[in-house]
Amino acid sequence: MPSQLSVSLSLPATRKLLPLAICLALPTTMAHAQDNSEAVEEILVSTTRSNAPLSQIPNTVTLIDEQDLSQQININNDLSTLLGNLIPSFAPSRQKMTSFGESLRGRDPLYMVDGVPQSNPLRDGSRDGHTIDPLMLERIEVIHGANAIHGIGASGGIINLITRRPADQWQQSLRLESFGQEEDLGESLGYGANYSISGRSGDFDVLASLSVRNTGINYDANGDIVGFDNAQGDTMDADTRNLFFKGGYEWQDQRLELTVNDFNLEGNSNWVTVNGDIANGIPTTAEPGFIPGEPVSNEVTMVGLNYSNEEFLGHELRLQGYDQSFAGTYGGGTFGTFQDPAFGPDLYDQSQNNSDKRGFKLTLALDELGELPLGLVYGLDYLSDDTFQQLVLTGRNWVPESSYENYSWFAQTDYTGIENLTVTIGVRHERSSLEVDDFTTLYSYNGGQFVEGGDPEFSETLGNIGATYNLAEHWRLYANYSEGFSMPDVGRVLRGINTPGQDVETFLNLEPIITENTELGLEYNNDVISAQLSYYTSDSDLGQRLQANADGIYSVQRERTEIDGFEFRAQWLASNEDTLGLRYAHTDGQYDADDDGSVDTDLSGANMSPSRLNLSWERNWSSALMTRLQVNVLHDRDFNNAAGVTTSSFDGYSTVDLYGEYQLNNSAFRLGLQNLTNTDYFTYYSQTLGNNGRNFKGIGRSFSLSYSLNF
Repeated sequence: MPSQLSVSLSLPATRKLLPLAICLALPTTMAHAQDNSEAVEEILVSTTRSNAPLSQIPNTVTLIDEQDLSQQININNDLSTLLGNLIPSFAPSRQKMTSFGESLRGRDPLYMVDGVPQSNPLRDGSRDGHTIDPLMLERIEVIHGANAIHGIGASGGIINLITRRPADQWQQSLRLESFGQEEDLGESLGYGANYSISGRSGDFDVLASLSVRNTGINYDANGDIVGFDNAQGDTMDADTRNLFFKGGYEWQDQRLELTVNDFNLEGNSNWVTVNGDIANGIPTTAEPGFIPGEPVSNEVTMVGLNYSNEEFLGHELRLQGYDQSFAGTYGGGTFGTFQDPAFGPDLYDQSQNNSDKRGFKLTLALDELGELPLGLVYGLDYLSDDTFQQLVLTGRNWVPESSYENYSWFAQTDYTGIENLTVTIGVRHERSSLEVDDFTTLYSYNGGQFVEGGDPEFSETLGNIGATYNLAEHWRLYANYSEGFSMPDVGRVLRGINTPGQDVETFLNLEPIITENTELGLEYNNDVISAQLSYYTSDSDLGQRLQANADGIYSVQRERTEIDGFEFRAQWLASNEDTLGLRYAHTDGQYDADDDGSVDTDLSGANMSPSRLNLSWERNWSSALMTRLQVNVLHDRDFNNAAGVTTSSFDGYSTVDLYGEYQLNNSAFRLGLQNLTNTDYFTYYSQTLGNNGRNFKGIGRSFSLSYSLNF
């Protein structure tokens, strides 16, 4: 059994009649050329909470294995870039510390590490993609579409980062890397190092790893410095440290495991933004300078304790307790939002988002209920989240201290009594409470508004129903309907109150977001060709949309939203040496701008990604040498308002990456070339949501070279 907690699949609802959608999915990251279809069948997906095999999951699932991870990390170790290269329905990377706008199927995904939530639902600071070094990961499991498998936050799906496991034999590993660009090696050159020790002694096993990284600056295709995002945070000119520990003890059919991860990403504050001119196509750049205040940073500490028992009163038992502490510091400025006459004119300040999450997940599984062909997974989840956002230089709270508690019970059944058919149905009941004391908003909100506190409670019953059916040899069909439960960005809602007489108890914008997701698809899979086509819809009666003010600071708009799209994936084992891949995704989404109950206006680039085509060619030239060539094509996109007028546009672009690996006994050399053809482009965010201070070009041609040794 995998050492991480594995929990049961989805949670159907009784809130209304469940529409039965017919959907299909294929394991997205399919086996490499040396694998076969039988090997794929053995893959278990722990994120479903039932350790279900891929062939029985009525959802679109992407598995990014250790080899895929190694390749993408050596092209660019940014997690968002990695995901976009392999999942076309994931929005283009910002190439910054922030993940704002990096949606999955048009909605925010829930990030987890070994099942521990990393996303911050009460004050979404958009730093979810930078809580652990990707070098600490063994694989990534992605479940597409809204669901309630792990409770709050998965309106777009789940991205579960599975950490490495201790080895059976004692071993050490050392990895050294450098990366930079040809324009100026002195400024662009970065370096990294990772050391790990792992092994087993009797019933005990352990893995300890330390990773450090220093990055230089980036240049665009024209040799100009890419602008810094001094407010939201940048991964250029930054230092990263990650300390990871995992230790386990096994006896009989039981295992106890402790995981600790301590991550710190901090900018060096040596470069300041030079505004561009978005109207005239002039990019934002940067120049050497001093940034006052505290460094922009992400500080995250996660502790997880897992217990498993393969034979507990006839059940498989999984119990996980966790604690995650997050502090995200943002860059400062003399923003109008921060001004207050009590502190004098031209006040410089900066914010820090703080969140402490703790909880547990209990899962019990029965392979057969009685002697019926009926599997059952059920359990109980608890989450406590204390969040606030402070202005660190003046000691004011921008977002008041908010405490959230959630209790959820769930049950999931799988019926296999009909040949070639598996039916899954389940239910999850959420009970939540939010507690906020009396507070006063910042002066900039119409002089500061007193808001009466409160402790509103929410209760929802969520459901899912799905089926997989083997139509014929190599062909599979599946259907799925599921519901997701999310809180709006409570921090943005509360801090933005600018009218008197409001209270937390009755404020409509704090109502939960219920997202209904359906899928339809078809899968073909033999020893040579694998292909999947899936269509989905995702609707919310009271969704969430972010709208920027003059400072570029976003507030929450609650409106009906409707999203639909399709994904196609194919892989061809063209020979014993060659594997060709194709992935394509298209998403559309609209919201109700005039509140008449009907959607009429395109969702912006903060939600909608462009249509994307990913092509790849892998070749094993020998037992020691392999390469991967990949092409990313982002297509043009227009955004229209209710009158059909185009309000913003995106000019698409294509990039090419090359990866090569050479194995030598216990060591390996790896070379990655990103944007091989040195394509000149403005990023997707800059074109659709940017301004003069964030009109960023994409990174030009860059290299990454690493050497690893196992001993």
